[in-house]
Amino acid sequence: MREVYIYDKLPGSRVKCNICQWRCSINPGRLGVCRMRRNIDGVLYALNYAQVSSIAVDPIEKKPLFHFFPGSQVFSLGTWGCNFHCLDCQNWQISCVEPIPEQQGTRTLSPEASIELTKREHCQGIAWTYNEPTIWFEYTLDGAKLAKQNKLYTVYVTNGYITPEALDMIGPYLDAFRVDVKGFSDSFYRELAKIPNWRLVLESAERAKQKWGMHVEVVTNIIPTMNDDDEQLQGIATWIRDTLGELTPWHVTRFYPQYQMLHLPPTPVATLEHACAIGQKAGLRFVYTGNVPGHGRENTVCYSCGNLNIHRVGYHTEIVGLKDSRCKFCGADLNIRTKLVS
Repeated sequence: MREVYIYDKLPGSRVKCNICQWRCSINPGRLGVCRMRRNIDGVLYALNYAQVSSIAVDPIEKKPLFHFFPGSQVFSLGTWGCNFHCLDCQNWQISCVEPIPEQQGTRTLSPEASIELTKREHCQGIAWTYNEPTIWFEYTLDGAKLAKQNKLYTVYVTNGYITPEALDMIGPYLDAFRVDVKGFSDSFYRELAKIPNWRLVLESAERAKQKWGMHVEVVTNIIPTMNDDDEQLQGIATWIRDTLGELTPWHVTRFYPQYQMLHLPPTPVATLEHACAIGQKAGLRFVYTGNVPGHGRENTVCYSCGNLNIHRVGYHTEIVGLKDSRCKFCGADLNIRTKLVS
């Protein structure tokens, strides 16, 4: 266990967690919404510090991040638990669990050991992914600090429900913020994830980019009959353009039946292509399809001259027309980060 880094002590040995936007007020002996933080005699503890559920060497494109160190390998770690309760969760086996799971596959990995493994596996950076990284915020912060000391890039694959206080604490040590914007309506977020204040997700993404200079990419998993309407898709695209900028990548990904949504079919590819058209019409320069290997919308094509910059098939990536962050052919800015920002 590790004492939580950001919380308030309240009268009667109660505490208020300030890591995510639930801001749980927790009585002695009880857990927060994520079920990974417990109040023990008026002190709030993270129960999953250094407890790893998932570990892998991944292509950065799997996150997905298409404009951040393309073609590189990233050391990827996940833990247990989540602060969302999404009906379509792809990693429900590790996210939707009781506290301190006594499950086969759990291992303890210190922040120091995670950095050593990252270097041993010849990865250029480390990502906290597979489940929501703020669930083990203390561990990710300690690891991010060490990663920067070792000149490794750092990535959060996140639902974006982090508080400004927590984001500001880890902000100096995070390079990329790959955020889910799952939909664009109160009713959708309530139905899918049981989240009441979903617009706080948008505020965290804006803060990550504007205040901390993180590289931001947005993912929307398009679910038939739930968030595939033009109003929500146009809302997301317009928000990205106006808040994060027209060069921000938007990944519209194909839903496959998972967890508690087995009754719905996979997203038609035509729906994804329609979403891409909406994004383009809104002025976004880079809209990608996901979970459709071999689709032409996996490639990065220069919006200025039309030449191919990065060719992708699944997770195979070939850089063919890139010079630093610009198009090799015409010099247009492609918003592709290939170097660490000090």
